[in-house]
Amino acid sequence: MQTLIGGRDSTTAACTFDAEESTNPAKHETYPRGCPRRKAPGPAVFRARPPVPAPYPGAASIAIMTRPLPANAAAPAPAAPPRPRLLQLAWPLYVELLLGIAVGIIGTALAARLSDRSAAAFALSNHVSGTLFLLFRIVGAGVSVVVTQALGAGRRERADAVARAILGASTWIGALTGGAALLGAAPLLRLMNAPEAVLPLALPLLQWLAPAMMIDAWNASMASVMRAHLRTRDTLAVIVAMQICQVALALPLMLGVGTWAGLGLPGYALALVGSRLLGLALHLMLWRARLGLVPRRSDWWRLPRAELAPVLHIGLPGAAENVAYRLGFMVSVAVVGHMGAEALATHAYTQQVNILVLLFGLATGFAVEIMVGHLIGAGELHQAHRLVRRALARGLVVATLAALAAALAGRHLLGLFTQDPAILAAGGVLLWWTVLLEPGRVFNLVVINALRATGDARYPVMAGAASMLIVLAGGSWFLGSVMGLGLPGVWIAYAADEWIRGLLMWRRWSRQDWVPFARATHRRVRARAPQA
Repeated sequence: MQTLIGGRDSTTAACTFDAEESTNPAKHETYPRGCPRRKAPGPAVFRARPPVPAPYPGAASIAIMTRPLPANAAAPAPAAPPRPRLLQLAWPLYVELLLGIAVGIIGTALAARLSDRSAAAFALSNHVSGTLFLLFRIVGAGVSVVVTQALGAGRRERADAVARAILGASTWIGALTGGAALLGAAPLLRLMNAPEAVLPLALPLLQWLAPAMMIDAWNASMASVMRAHLRTRDTLAVIVAMQICQVALALPLMLGVGTWAGLGLPGYALALVGSRLLGLALHLMLWRARLGLVPRRSDWWRLPRAELAPVLHIGLPGAAENVAYRLGFMVSVAVVGHMGAEALATHAYTQQVNILVLLFGLATGFAVEIMVGHLIGAGELHQAHRLVRRALARGLVVATLAALAAALAGRHLLGLFTQDPAILAAGGVLLWWTVLLEPGRVFNLVVINALRATGDARYPVMAGAASMLIVLAGGSWFLGSVMGLGLPGVWIAYAADEWIRGLLMWRRWSRQDWVPFARATHRRVRARAPQA
Protein backbone atom coordinates (compact mmCIF):
# COMPACT_ATOMS: atom_id res chain seq x y z
CA MET A 1 0.00 0.00 0.00
CA GLN A 2 1.51 3.32 -0.99
CA THR A 3 0.63 6.70 0.39
CA LEU A 4 -1.49 9.51 -0.96
CA ILE A 5 1.15 12.08 -0.21
CA GLY A 6 3.86 10.18 -2.01
CA GLY A 7 2.20 10.85 -5.35
CA ARG A 8 2.42 7.24 -6.69
CA ASP A 9 -0.52 5.09 -7.72
CA SER A 10 -1.57 2.81 -4.90
CA THR A 11 -2.57 -0.82 -5.30
CA THR A 12 -6.20 0.00 -4.52
CA ALA A 13 -7.15 3.58 -5.33
CA ALA A 14 -10.46 3.50 -3.53
CA CYS A 15 -8.81 2.17 -0.41
CA THR A 16 -6.19 4.93 -0.51
CA PHE A 17 -8.50 7.90 -0.88
CA ASP A 18 -11.46 6.77 1.20
CA ALA A 19 -9.24 5.99 4.16
CA GLU A 20 -9.43 7.82 7.45
CA GLU A 21 -5.89 9.14 7.43
CA SER A 22 -4.30 11.98 9.39
CA THR A 23 -4.21 15.39 7.69
CA ASN A 24 -0.53 15.73 8.47
CA PRO A 25 1.37 15.07 5.23
CA ALA A 26 4.28 13.66 7.22
CA LYS A 27 2.21 10.86 8.79
CA HIS A 28 0.90 8.92 5.81
CA GLU A 29 3.12 5.85 6.00
CA THR A 30 0.69 3.39 7.71
CA TYR A 31 -2.18 1.35 6.32
CA PRO A 32 -5.44 3.35 6.40
CA ARG A 33 -8.24 2.02 8.53
CA GLY A 34 -10.44 -0.55 6.82
CA CYS A 35 -8.02 -1.40 4.01
CA PRO A 36 -6.86 -5.01 3.51
CA ARG A 37 -3.25 -5.78 4.33
CA ARG A 38 -1.00 -7.23 1.65
CA LYS A 39 -1.19 -11.01 1.64
CA ALA A 40 1.76 -13.33 1.34
CA PRO A 41 3.01 -13.73 -2.23
CA GLY A 42 1.38 -16.49 -4.24
CA PRO A 43 3.04 -18.67 -6.86
CA ALA A 44 5.53 -16.74 -8.92
CA VAL A 45 4.72 -16.00 -12.53
CA PHE A 46 6.63 -14.28 -15.26
CA ARG A 47 5.31 -10.92 -16.49
CA ALA A 48 6.64 -8.60 -19.13
CA ARG A 49 7.42 -5.15 -17.86
CA PRO A 50 6.29 -2.08 -19.82
CA PRO A 51 8.75 -0.99 -22.53
CA VAL A 52 11.68 0.94 -21.11
CA PRO A 53 12.56 4.17 -22.95
CA ALA A 54 15.84 3.86 -24.85
CA PRO A 55 18.64 5.61 -22.91
CA TYR A 56 20.65 6.18 -26.11
CA PRO A 57 20.16 5.76 -29.88
CA GLY A 58 19.96 2.09 -30.84
CA ALA A 59 19.36 0.87 -27.32
CA ALA A 60 15.73 0.01 -28.08
CA SER A 61 16.84 -3.09 -30.01
CA ILE A 62 18.43 -4.66 -26.94
CA ALA A 63 16.26 -7.33 -25.31
CA ILE A 64 15.70 -6.76 -21.60
CA MET A 65 14.89 -9.74 -19.39
CA THR A 66 12.43 -9.19 -16.56
CA ARG A 67 12.33 -10.75 -13.11
CA PRO A 68 9.46 -12.93 -11.95
CA LEU A 69 6.84 -10.91 -10.06
CA PRO A 70 4.38 -12.15 -7.44
CA ALA A 71 0.92 -12.80 -8.83
CA ASN A 72 -0.71 -10.20 -6.62
CA ALA A 73 1.92 -7.49 -7.17
CA ALA A 74 0.86 -4.32 -8.93
CA ALA A 75 2.41 -3.53 -12.28
CA PRO A 76 4.99 -0.79 -11.98
CA ALA A 77 3.59 2.65 -12.81
CA PRO A 78 5.15 4.50 -15.73
CA ALA A 79 7.50 7.22 -14.63
CA ALA A 80 5.97 10.70 -14.71
CA PRO A 81 7.71 13.26 -16.88
CA PRO A 82 9.94 15.58 -14.87
CA ARG A 83 8.15 18.72 -13.77
CA PRO A 84 9.78 22.12 -14.18
CA ARG A 85 11.12 23.95 -11.18
CA LEU A 86 9.23 26.89 -9.75
CA LEU A 87 11.69 29.39 -11.20
CA GLN A 88 11.30 27.91 -14.69
CA LEU A 89 7.61 28.78 -14.59
CA ALA A 90 7.90 31.99 -12.59
CA TRP A 91 10.43 33.91 -14.68
CA PRO A 92 8.37 33.98 -17.92
CA LEU A 93 5.34 34.99 -15.84
CA TYR A 94 7.41 37.70 -14.17
CA VAL A 95 8.61 39.09 -17.51
CA GLU A 96 5.08 38.86 -18.88
CA LEU A 97 3.68 40.83 -15.96
CA LEU A 98 6.57 43.27 -16.11
CA LEU A 99 5.86 43.99 -19.75
CA GLY A 100 2.18 44.52 -19.00
CA ILE A 101 2.97 46.91 -16.18
CA ALA A 102 5.63 48.67 -18.26
CA VAL A 103 3.09 49.34 -21.00
CA GLY A 104 0.65 50.59 -18.35
CA ILE A 105 3.32 52.94 -17.03
CA ILE A 106 4.07 54.10 -20.57
CA GLY A 107 0.37 54.76 -21.05
CA THR A 108 0.24 56.73 -17.81
CA ALA A 109 3.34 58.67 -18.83
CA LEU A 110 1.84 59.45 -22.25
CA ALA A 111 -1.38 60.58 -20.57
CA ALA A 112 0.66 62.73 -18.17
CA ARG A 113 2.34 64.40 -21.17
CA LEU A 114 -1.10 65.55 -22.20
CA SER A 115 -1.90 66.86 -18.68
CA ASP A 116 -2.19 65.77 -15.05
CA ARG A 117 -5.98 65.70 -15.53
CA SER A 118 -5.51 63.26 -18.41
CA ALA A 119 -3.33 61.06 -16.19
CA ALA A 120 -6.04 61.04 -13.50
CA ALA A 121 -8.68 60.21 -16.14
CA PHE A 122 -6.50 57.41 -17.48
CA ALA A 123 -6.09 55.89 -14.01
CA LEU A 124 -9.80 56.25 -13.18
CA SER A 125 -10.95 54.63 -16.45
CA ASN A 126 -8.55 51.76 -15.92
CA HIS A 127 -9.89 51.23 -12.40
CA VAL A 128 -13.44 50.97 -13.77
CA SER A 129 -12.51 48.70 -16.69
CA GLY A 130 -10.51 46.48 -14.33
CA THR A 131 -13.52 46.23 -12.03
CA LEU A 132 -15.80 45.26 -14.91
CA PHE A 133 -13.29 42.70 -16.12
CA LEU A 134 -13.61 40.96 -12.76
CA LEU A 135 -16.69 39.29 -14.25
CA PHE A 136 -14.26 37.25 -16.30
CA ARG A 137 -12.77 35.95 -13.06
CA ILE A 138 -15.92 33.82 -12.73
CA VAL A 139 -14.33 31.50 -15.29
CA GLY A 140 -10.77 32.86 -15.41
CA ALA A 141 -9.99 31.94 -11.80
CA GLY A 142 -11.11 28.38 -12.38
CA VAL A 143 -9.94 27.40 -15.86
CA SER A 144 -6.24 27.24 -15.03
CA VAL A 145 -6.87 25.22 -11.87
CA VAL A 146 -9.21 22.70 -13.53
CA VAL A 147 -6.95 22.20 -16.56
CA THR A 148 -3.82 21.72 -14.42
CA GLN A 149 -5.59 19.23 -12.17
CA ALA A 150 -6.79 17.23 -15.19
CA LEU A 151 -3.32 17.22 -16.73
CA GLY A 152 -1.72 16.17 -13.43
CA ALA A 153 -4.16 13.24 -13.25
CA GLY A 154 -3.36 12.21 -16.84
CA ARG A 155 -6.77 13.33 -18.16
CA ARG A 156 -5.72 15.16 -21.34
CA GLU A 157 -9.10 14.67 -23.03
CA ARG A 158 -10.82 16.31 -20.08
CA ALA A 159 -8.39 19.24 -20.14
CA ASP A 160 -9.10 19.78 -23.85
CA ALA A 161 -12.85 19.72 -23.28
CA VAL A 162 -12.55 22.39 -20.58
CA ALA A 163 -10.34 24.51 -22.86
CA ARG A 164 -12.98 24.45 -25.60
CA ALA A 165 -15.77 25.22 -23.15
CA ILE A 166 -13.99 28.27 -21.81
CA LEU A 167 -14.07 29.97 -25.22
CA GLY A 168 -17.87 30.14 -25.22
CA ALA A 169 -17.94 31.41 -21.65
CA SER A 170 -15.39 34.08 -22.54
CA THR A 171 -17.53 35.26 -25.45
CA TRP A 172 -20.59 35.88 -23.30
CA ILE A 173 -18.69 37.41 -20.39
CA GLY A 174 -16.63 39.63 -22.71
CA ALA A 175 -19.79 40.87 -24.40
CA LEU A 176 -21.35 41.63 -21.02
CA THR A 177 -18.36 43.58 -19.70
CA GLY A 178 -17.88 45.46 -22.97
CA GLY A 179 -21.55 46.41 -23.07
CA ALA A 180 -21.42 47.67 -19.48
CA ALA A 181 -18.40 49.85 -20.31
CA LEU A 182 -20.03 51.23 -23.44
CA LEU A 183 -23.50 51.93 -22.08
CA GLY A 184 -22.79 52.55 -18.40
CA ALA A 185 -19.60 54.61 -18.55
CA ALA A 186 -21.09 57.83 -17.16
CA PRO A 187 -22.86 56.39 -14.09
CA LEU A 188 -19.87 54.17 -13.30
CA LEU A 189 -17.46 57.11 -13.34
CA ARG A 190 -19.81 59.20 -11.21
CA LEU A 191 -20.00 56.30 -8.77
CA MET A 192 -16.21 56.65 -8.48
CA ASN A 193 -16.63 60.34 -7.57
CA ALA A 194 -14.76 61.43 -10.69
CA PRO A 195 -13.89 65.15 -10.35
CA GLU A 196 -15.72 67.42 -12.78
CA ALA A 197 -12.42 68.36 -14.40
CA VAL A 198 -11.60 64.67 -15.02
CA LEU A 199 -14.99 63.26 -16.09
CA PRO A 200 -15.06 64.66 -19.68
CA LEU A 201 -11.69 63.00 -20.36
CA ALA A 202 -12.41 59.66 -18.67
CA LEU A 203 -15.83 59.11 -20.27
CA PRO A 204 -14.79 58.63 -23.94
CA LEU A 205 -11.73 56.61 -22.93
CA LEU A 206 -13.83 54.09 -20.99
CA GLN A 207 -16.30 53.77 -23.88
CA TRP A 208 -13.49 53.17 -26.37
CA LEU A 209 -12.08 50.44 -24.11
CA ALA A 210 -15.28 48.35 -24.51
CA PRO A 211 -14.27 46.32 -27.63
CA ALA A 212 -10.81 45.65 -26.21
CA MET A 213 -12.39 44.12 -23.10
CA MET A 214 -14.22 41.48 -25.15
CA ILE A 215 -11.09 40.51 -27.08
CA ASP A 216 -9.12 40.45 -23.83
CA ALA A 217 -11.52 37.86 -22.42
CA TRP A 218 -10.58 35.44 -25.22
CA ASN A 219 -6.88 36.19 -24.89
CA ALA A 220 -6.92 35.71 -21.13
CA SER A 221 -8.66 32.34 -21.31
CA MET A 222 -6.46 31.01 -24.11
CA ALA A 223 -3.31 32.18 -22.30
CA SER A 224 -4.50 30.44 -19.09
CA VAL A 225 -4.83 27.16 -20.96
CA MET A 226 -1.34 27.57 -22.45
CA ARG A 227 0.16 28.21 -19.00
CA ALA A 228 -1.66 25.20 -17.56
CA HIS A 229 0.14 23.11 -20.18
CA LEU A 230 3.39 24.66 -18.87
CA ARG A 231 3.80 26.68 -22.10
CA THR A 232 4.73 29.86 -20.26
CA ARG A 233 7.45 30.80 -22.75
CA ASP A 234 5.02 30.64 -25.65
CA THR A 235 2.59 32.82 -23.72
CA LEU A 236 5.42 35.25 -23.03
CA ALA A 237 6.18 35.47 -26.77
CA VAL A 238 2.55 36.44 -27.45
CA ILE A 239 2.64 39.10 -24.73
CA VAL A 240 5.86 40.57 -26.12
CA ALA A 241 4.33 40.88 -29.58
CA MET A 242 1.14 42.41 -28.18
CA GLN A 243 2.91 45.00 -26.04
CA ILE A 244 5.29 46.07 -28.78
CA CYS A 245 2.31 46.51 -31.09
CA GLN A 246 0.41 48.51 -28.47
CA VAL A 247 3.24 50.95 -27.76
CA ALA A 248 4.01 51.36 -31.47
CA LEU A 249 0.36 52.29 -32.13
CA ALA A 250 -0.22 54.34 -28.97
CA LEU A 251 2.60 56.83 -29.53
CA PRO A 252 1.27 58.29 -32.82
CA LEU A 253 -2.42 57.81 -31.99
CA MET A 254 -2.17 59.61 -28.64
CA LEU A 255 0.43 62.32 -29.34
CA GLY A 256 0.04 62.72 -33.09
CA VAL A 257 2.47 62.72 -35.99
CA GLY A 258 3.74 65.86 -37.71
CA THR A 259 0.95 68.40 -37.97
CA TRP A 260 -1.68 65.93 -36.78
CA ALA A 261 -2.36 66.45 -33.07
CA GLY A 262 -3.46 62.88 -32.41
CA LEU A 263 -6.55 61.51 -30.66
CA GLY A 264 -5.41 61.90 -27.08
CA LEU A 265 -6.72 59.28 -24.62
CA PRO A 266 -9.03 57.49 -27.13
CA GLY A 267 -5.89 56.77 -29.18
CA TYR A 268 -4.66 54.55 -26.37
CA ALA A 269 -7.87 52.51 -26.53
CA LEU A 270 -7.56 52.08 -30.30
CA ALA A 271 -3.98 50.88 -29.89
CA LEU A 272 -5.21 48.42 -27.26
CA VAL A 273 -7.80 46.97 -29.65
CA GLY A 274 -5.21 46.49 -32.40
CA SER A 275 -2.72 44.74 -30.13
CA ARG A 276 -5.41 42.44 -28.69
CA LEU A 277 -6.48 41.36 -32.18
CA LEU A 278 -2.87 40.42 -32.88
CA GLY A 279 -2.72 38.46 -29.62
CA LEU A 280 -5.89 36.53 -30.50
CA ALA A 281 -4.44 35.50 -33.86
CA LEU A 282 -1.20 34.34 -32.22
CA HIS A 283 -3.02 32.36 -29.53
CA LEU A 284 -5.09 30.54 -32.14
CA MET A 285 -1.91 29.64 -34.00
CA LEU A 286 -0.22 28.35 -30.82
CA TRP A 287 -3.25 26.32 -29.78
CA ARG A 288 -3.04 24.51 -33.09
CA ALA A 289 0.76 24.12 -33.18
CA ARG A 290 1.53 23.38 -29.51
CA LEU A 291 -1.64 21.82 -28.10
CA GLY A 292 -3.26 20.33 -31.20
CA LEU A 293 -6.44 22.29 -30.41
CA VAL A 294 -8.48 23.86 -33.22
CA PRO A 295 -11.65 25.57 -31.93
CA ARG A 296 -14.83 24.61 -33.71
CA ARG A 297 -17.35 27.27 -34.68
CA SER A 298 -19.74 26.18 -31.96
CA ASP A 299 -17.00 26.43 -29.31
CA TRP A 300 -17.20 30.23 -29.50
CA TRP A 301 -20.74 30.40 -28.12
CA ARG A 302 -21.66 27.06 -26.48
CA LEU A 303 -21.78 26.71 -22.67
CA PRO A 304 -21.39 22.97 -21.91
CA ARG A 305 -22.52 22.38 -18.35
CA ALA A 306 -20.39 19.34 -17.54
CA GLU A 307 -17.11 21.07 -18.40
CA LEU A 308 -17.96 24.45 -16.88
CA ALA A 309 -19.31 23.13 -13.54
CA PRO A 310 -15.88 22.44 -11.97
CA VAL A 311 -14.60 25.73 -13.40
CA LEU A 312 -17.43 27.61 -11.70
CA HIS A 313 -16.82 25.68 -8.46
CA ILE A 314 -13.39 27.30 -8.32
CA GLY A 315 -14.15 30.49 -10.23
CA LEU A 316 -17.24 31.79 -8.42
CA PRO A 317 -15.54 32.04 -5.01
CA GLY A 318 -12.41 33.42 -6.71
CA ALA A 319 -14.47 36.03 -8.52
CA ALA A 320 -16.32 36.91 -5.30
CA GLU A 321 -13.00 37.45 -3.55
CA ASN A 322 -11.78 39.69 -6.37
CA VAL A 323 -15.05 41.61 -6.44
CA ALA A 324 -14.88 42.19 -2.67
CA TYR A 325 -11.31 43.45 -2.99
CA ARG A 326 -12.11 45.65 -5.97
CA LEU A 327 -15.13 47.14 -4.21
CA GLY A 328 -13.03 47.94 -1.18
CA PHE A 329 -10.32 49.41 -3.38
CA MET A 330 -12.86 51.49 -5.33
CA VAL A 331 -14.12 52.93 -2.06
CA SER A 332 -10.54 53.90 -1.19
CA VAL A 333 -10.11 55.53 -4.60
CA ALA A 334 -13.40 57.38 -4.10
CA VAL A 335 -12.06 58.63 -0.76
CA VAL A 336 -8.93 59.85 -2.53
CA GLY A 337 -11.11 61.48 -5.22
CA HIS A 338 -12.68 63.67 -2.51
CA MET A 339 -9.16 64.91 -1.69
CA GLY A 340 -8.83 66.49 -5.14
CA ALA A 341 -7.18 65.93 -8.52
CA GLU A 342 -3.66 66.30 -7.07
CA ALA A 343 -4.24 63.53 -4.51
CA LEU A 344 -5.79 61.34 -7.20
CA ALA A 345 -2.76 61.83 -9.46
CA THR A 346 -0.40 61.06 -6.53
CA HIS A 347 -2.35 57.89 -5.81
CA ALA A 348 -2.19 56.84 -9.48
CA TYR A 349 1.56 57.44 -9.83
CA THR A 350 2.40 55.67 -6.56
CA GLN A 351 0.23 52.70 -7.48
CA GLN A 352 2.21 52.32 -10.70
CA VAL A 353 5.44 52.08 -8.70
CA ASN A 354 3.79 49.70 -6.21
CA ILE A 355 2.86 47.34 -9.01
CA LEU A 356 6.53 47.03 -9.93
CA VAL A 357 7.24 45.97 -6.35
CA LEU A 358 4.58 43.25 -6.18
CA LEU A 359 5.42 41.67 -9.54
CA PHE A 360 7.66 38.93 -8.15
CA GLY A 361 5.07 37.88 -5.59
CA LEU A 362 2.37 37.92 -8.26
CA ALA A 363 4.43 35.79 -10.67
CA THR A 364 5.32 33.40 -7.85
CA GLY A 365 1.65 33.07 -6.92
CA PHE A 366 0.64 32.21 -10.49
CA ALA A 367 3.48 29.67 -10.81
CA VAL A 368 2.52 28.10 -7.46
CA GLU A 369 -1.09 27.75 -8.61
CA ILE A 370 -0.01 25.95 -11.80
CA MET A 371 2.40 23.59 -10.02
CA VAL A 372 0.10 22.85 -7.08
CA GLY A 373 -2.72 22.07 -9.52
CA HIS A 374 -0.54 19.50 -11.29
CA LEU A 375 0.60 18.03 -7.96
CA ILE A 376 -2.94 17.73 -6.58
CA GLY A 377 -4.09 16.05 -9.79
CA ALA A 378 -1.25 13.55 -9.38
CA GLY A 379 -1.99 13.07 -5.65
CA GLU A 380 1.38 14.45 -4.49
CA LEU A 381 0.19 16.46 -1.49
CA HIS A 382 3.45 16.38 0.42
CA GLN A 383 5.34 17.96 -2.48
CA ALA A 384 2.64 20.63 -2.78
CA HIS A 385 2.99 21.46 0.91
CA ARG A 386 6.77 21.86 0.68
CA LEU A 387 6.48 23.89 -2.53
CA VAL A 388 4.20 26.49 -0.95
CA ARG A 389 6.39 26.92 2.14
CA ARG A 390 9.49 27.38 0.00
CA ALA A 391 7.80 29.79 -2.41
CA LEU A 392 6.40 31.89 0.43
CA ALA A 393 9.77 32.24 2.14
CA ARG A 394 11.44 33.43 -1.04
CA GLY A 395 8.59 35.76 -1.86
CA LEU A 396 8.75 37.49 1.52
CA VAL A 397 12.48 38.19 1.18
CA VAL A 398 12.24 39.49 -2.38
CA ALA A 399 9.15 41.63 -1.69
CA THR A 400 10.78 43.32 1.31
CA LEU A 401 13.97 44.08 -0.61
CA ALA A 402 12.03 45.36 -3.63
CA ALA A 403 9.89 47.64 -1.45
CA LEU A 404 13.00 49.07 0.23
CA ALA A 405 14.60 49.73 -3.14
CA ALA A 406 11.46 51.48 -4.41
CA ALA A 407 11.27 53.65 -1.28
CA LEU A 408 14.92 54.68 -1.59
CA ALA A 409 14.50 55.55 -5.28
CA GLY A 410 11.02 56.97 -4.82
CA ARG A 411 11.54 60.50 -6.12
CA HIS A 412 13.39 59.24 -9.20
CA LEU A 413 10.67 56.71 -10.01
CA LEU A 414 7.85 59.16 -9.48
CA GLY A 415 9.77 61.67 -11.57
CA LEU A 416 8.99 59.51 -14.60
CA PHE A 417 5.39 60.76 -14.36
CA THR A 418 5.53 64.29 -12.98
CA GLN A 419 7.84 67.03 -11.73
CA ASP A 420 5.27 68.54 -9.35
CA PRO A 421 7.16 68.88 -6.02
CA ALA A 422 4.01 68.34 -3.93
CA ILE A 423 3.20 65.08 -5.73
CA LEU A 424 6.81 63.90 -5.48
CA ALA A 425 6.92 64.57 -1.74
CA ALA A 426 3.57 62.92 -0.99
CA GLY A 427 4.34 59.90 -3.18
CA GLY A 428 7.73 59.42 -1.50
CA VAL A 429 6.02 59.11 1.89
CA LEU A 430 3.58 56.54 0.53
CA LEU A 431 6.40 54.40 -0.85
CA TRP A 432 7.90 54.08 2.63
CA TRP A 433 4.55 52.78 3.86
CA THR A 434 4.78 50.25 1.03
CA VAL A 435 7.70 48.57 2.84
CA LEU A 436 5.18 47.54 5.50
CA LEU A 437 2.44 46.70 3.00
CA GLU A 438 4.16 44.38 0.51
CA PRO A 439 5.27 41.47 2.76
CA GLY A 440 1.67 41.10 3.90
CA ARG A 441 0.52 41.06 0.30
CA VAL A 442 2.88 38.18 -0.52
CA PHE A 443 0.99 35.90 1.89
CA ASN A 444 -2.18 36.50 -0.10
CA LEU A 445 -0.63 36.22 -3.55
CA VAL A 446 1.05 32.88 -2.83
CA VAL A 447 -1.20 31.10 -0.34
CA ILE A 448 -4.58 32.06 -1.81
CA ASN A 449 -3.53 30.73 -5.22
CA ALA A 450 -2.28 27.53 -3.59
CA LEU A 451 -5.53 27.04 -1.66
CA ARG A 452 -7.52 27.57 -4.83
CA ALA A 453 -5.42 24.98 -6.68
CA THR A 454 -6.18 22.37 -4.01
CA GLY A 455 -9.93 22.94 -4.37
CA ASP A 456 -10.22 24.96 -1.13
CA ALA A 457 -11.68 27.94 -2.98
CA ARG A 458 -14.34 29.20 -0.57
CA TYR A 459 -12.21 29.91 2.48
CA PRO A 460 -10.28 32.89 1.03
CA VAL A 461 -13.46 34.83 0.26
CA MET A 462 -15.25 33.80 3.45
CA ALA A 463 -12.29 34.73 5.66
CA GLY A 464 -11.17 37.80 3.73
CA ALA A 465 -14.40 39.56 2.72
CA ALA A 466 -14.93 41.16 6.11
CA SER A 467 -11.38 42.54 6.19
CA MET A 468 -11.64 43.91 2.65
CA LEU A 469 -14.91 45.69 3.31
CA ILE A 470 -14.23 46.85 6.89
CA VAL A 471 -10.46 47.35 7.06
CA LEU A 472 -9.70 48.23 3.43
CA ALA A 473 -12.80 50.27 2.57
CA GLY A 474 -13.84 51.45 6.03
CA GLY A 475 -10.28 52.01 7.19
CA SER A 476 -9.48 54.14 4.13
CA TRP A 477 -12.47 56.35 4.85
CA PHE A 478 -11.90 56.54 8.61
CA LEU A 479 -8.14 57.13 8.57
CA GLY A 480 -8.00 59.17 5.36
CA SER A 481 -11.05 61.41 5.79
CA VAL A 482 -12.35 61.26 9.37
CA MET A 483 -8.96 61.24 11.08
CA GLY A 484 -7.52 63.62 8.50
CA LEU A 485 -4.43 61.52 7.69
CA GLY A 486 -5.00 61.87 3.95
CA LEU A 487 -3.15 59.52 1.61
CA PRO A 488 -0.94 57.98 4.36
CA GLY A 489 -4.14 56.95 6.16
CA VAL A 490 -5.32 55.16 3.03
CA TRP A 491 -1.96 53.33 2.77
CA ILE A 492 -2.13 52.26 6.42
CA ALA A 493 -5.55 50.73 5.71
CA TYR A 494 -4.09 48.89 2.69
CA ALA A 495 -1.29 47.43 4.83
CA ALA A 496 -3.61 46.40 7.69
CA ASP A 497 -5.95 44.59 5.31
CA GLU A 498 -3.15 42.68 3.55
CA TRP A 499 -1.59 41.51 6.83
CA ILE A 500 -4.89 40.43 8.41
CA ARG A 501 -5.93 38.41 5.38
CA GLY A 502 -2.43 37.08 4.76
CA LEU A 503 -2.02 35.70 8.26
CA LEU A 504 -5.47 34.08 8.07
CA MET A 505 -4.51 32.37 4.81
CA TRP A 506 -1.19 31.15 6.21
CA ARG A 507 -2.95 29.76 9.29
CA ARG A 508 -5.24 27.79 6.99
CA TRP A 509 -2.32 26.35 5.03
CA SER A 510 0.02 25.61 7.94
CA ARG A 511 -2.75 23.75 9.84
CA GLN A 512 -3.29 21.68 6.67
CA ASP A 513 -7.03 22.30 6.62
CA TRP A 514 -6.78 22.14 2.82
CA VAL A 515 -5.85 18.43 2.74
CA PRO A 516 -9.46 17.08 2.71
CA PHE A 517 -10.26 19.36 -0.23
CA ALA A 518 -7.15 18.18 -2.06
CA ARG A 519 -8.12 14.52 -1.60
CA ALA A 520 -11.65 15.18 -2.81
CA THR A 521 -10.26 16.98 -5.86
CA HIS A 522 -7.93 14.08 -6.65
CA ARG A 523 -10.79 11.57 -6.40
CA ARG A 524 -12.94 13.71 -8.70
CA VAL A 525 -10.40 14.19 -11.47
CA ARG A 526 -9.41 10.50 -11.37
CA ALA A 527 -12.97 9.16 -11.10
CA ARG A 528 -13.56 8.71 -14.82
CA ALA A 529 -9.97 8.07 -15.80
CA PRO A 530 -9.62 5.54 -18.61
CA GLN A 531 -8.93 2.06 -17.32
CA ALA A 532 -5.68 0.39 -18.36
